[in-house]
Amino acid sequence: MLEIVRPADSGYSELQHVYSRAGHPAAVYLPRSASEVAEAVSRVHDSGRPLAVRSGGHGISSVATNDGGDVIDLRNLSSVNYLGGHSVRIGPGARWGQVARELYSNGLALSSGDSGDVGVGGLATTGGIGLMGRAHGLTIDRLRRAELVTADGSVRLVSEEESTDLFWAVRGAGANVGIVTSFEFEAAATPIVIQLTAMYQPGDMARFLRAWGATVEEAPNEVSAFLYTGGGPTPFAQATIVYAGDDVDAARPHIESFLQLPGLAGQRALVTPYAAVPLTSGQPHTGQQTAGTHTGLATHVDDALSERIAELLRGGGADMVQIRSVGGAINDVSASATAYAHRHQNFSVTAVATAPGDHFDSAWEPVHQLMDGMYLSFESNHNAEHLLEAFPAETLSRLRQIKARWDPEDIFNQNFDVTPK
Repeated sequence: MLEIVRPADSGYSELQHVYSRAGHPAAVYLPRSASEVAEAVSRVHDSGRPLAVRSGGHGISSVATNDGGDVIDLRNLSSVNYLGGHSVRIGPGARWGQVARELYSNGLALSSGDSGDVGVGGLATTGGIGLMGRAHGLTIDRLRRAELVTADGSVRLVSEEESTDLFWAVRGAGANVGIVTSFEFEAAATPIVIQLTAMYQPGDMARFLRAWGATVEEAPNEVSAFLYTGGGPTPFAQATIVYAGDDVDAARPHIESFLQLPGLAGQRALVTPYAAVPLTSGQPHTGQQTAGTHTGLATHVDDALSERIAELLRGGGADMVQIRSVGGAINDVSASATAYAHRHQNFSVTAVATAPGDHFDSAWEPVHQLMDGMYLSFESNHNAEHLLEAFPAETLSRLRQIKARWDPEDIFNQNFDVTPK
């Protein structure tokens, strides 16, 4: 029987919020199978209330809860099953830390971001910018098949041979066309990696950022690198660099190139299971994170962009700027192959403010002007105008045709809805 938790029920307080937003939904559905997800979709349709879909992770974009609506929470669909070879089947309610640990036992890994607390469902339908992305592509690039509940309550298998339009859409805009109840991935045989953690105190942040960008672009695809920078009276930067493999001699010159950057203040390198790389806390979600984020994609960290990011930090417009590497194998995929069409950029740039507002918005704008596309999961402002940044015109047109066919009543409308308003 489909479990439904309402405000008066015990356990409701543990379900109403996500990490980045407090919510008060009228009902939280906890399905344990695809058929129960289909039943929940039917009930939501009959209720006429807003719908939020949640895989049970961070919900960092804040759309996985609501006030007065319904939430379909997929945390009970959390199995990780090894299918043989490099194939794995994963439920949307699993979290990536759990996935990494279970894949490691089979000598496998999937690139999936820098946090093990993130749920599989949201990341695996939006993109998945991870710490082996330049080696293995986005998480969606490893997806081979999915089970999907559509707005009419049907349960469908989607792949390159089955319901191909849905399979195209679910890889980058999945929240628009249905609820994935299981994913089949082709994992990589990279269970062991070389990880460098480096700390910097740049005297000239703009100069440091230019050097950082050049170093990332010059590195081979085996190297992926995430940088976290902060401003204030003592600017700092901390980096996580991952070499996808355990060949220390092959990795050494590329790891050392990051140690030559200006302002190095400390470093630690180790050979480690990939499962130890995504940071995992397991903390409950109580709406505790009030920060706001703005984001965009960039082809290069050039003079203009590095200067504007440095000014954003120097002027206190943002508390942190994160620069994640993309490119490499991500860009080996055709821009038309998936609904995620950004296949020429080399960096994802995200600004974070603990007290977002007009000041943060205006301070971000000079950086925003230099952006070339957007990765939706890192943007907390759900302005409809951002759709054209997330989906180029041709991609958006195709998405809207698929959306009109499979969700004509626009039931799935809370997470960057592509339906024209």
